[in-house]
Amino acid sequence: MTAPRGRVLVCAGSDSGGGAGIQADIKAITALGGFAATAVTALTAQNTLGVQGVVGVAADFIRLQIRMVLEDIGADAIKTGMLADSATIEAVCGALEVYGPGIPLVADPVMVAKGGHPLLAAEAVATLKARLMPMAAIITPNLPEAEALTGLTITTVDDMKRAADALLQQGVRAVLLKGGHLDGPVLTDLLATAEGMESFESARIDSRHTHGTGCTLASALACGLAQGMGLRAAVVRARGYVRAAMLAAPGLGQGHGPLGHGVTMDPARVEQLS
Repeated sequence: MTAPRGRVLVCAGSDSGGGAGIQADIKAITALGGFAATAVTALTAQNTLGVQGVVGVAADFIRLQIRMVLEDIGADAIKTGMLADSATIEAVCGALEVYGPGIPLVADPVMVAKGGHPLLAAEAVATLKARLMPMAAIITPNLPEAEALTGLTITTVDDMKRAADALLQQGVRAVLLKGGHLDGPVLTDLLATAEGMESFESARIDSRHTHGTGCTLASALACGLAQGMGLRAAVVRARGYVRAAMLAAPGLGQGHGPLGHGVTMDPARVEQLS
């Protein structure tokens, strides 16, 4: 019997507050009709006010989690999030090369938490660029992450285009560059591939409930690819889902609150939401 499409293996850190990380990934993939399996790379003690502690998972155990999922359940797409340090990146990449060759990978190069706590060791940036990025079908950096990966300063949409091109020149196959850190009433995301660049614009949502937007977007995108959607269609649906989830935020916490991941959308309105 052939398994239905929509299986996503998420390799990322846990968020005790439930708004980002593995918890957000599982919620987003489930809401969009996919099946989420996980390989936990780190434990964090955090809430909407910030990260208070991080405990890494041993590399051998990360590899074992990946092997157990892929040898039995399998995956139609893989999503990576927080990978903490070089040893973790090597463990994940090595396991995926052995147990998941050919499965499309959505890599969210998580570097800093919403509250400013570093989630990737400085020494690991080079490893991420050398090992993870070439494996990815698409990477989903925000602007500070793109600046760290390219060495460029990004303050305008034109700067975003230059940074996206620089990432493609590094050997990345596709980039969804998120423009949420720019000021202004219009938010612009940029999808760049070897075929060209496309901008997606939407009205900025004025909300403090933005914790986990990056994790959620990458997981929603991975779910779309796992379900057989084309790259652009998966991006459009993922952006629409994140916007709907932000508007449905439950209002929890005193800081950057979580999204309303259980939101449902009318598929006919996804293109409008994008």
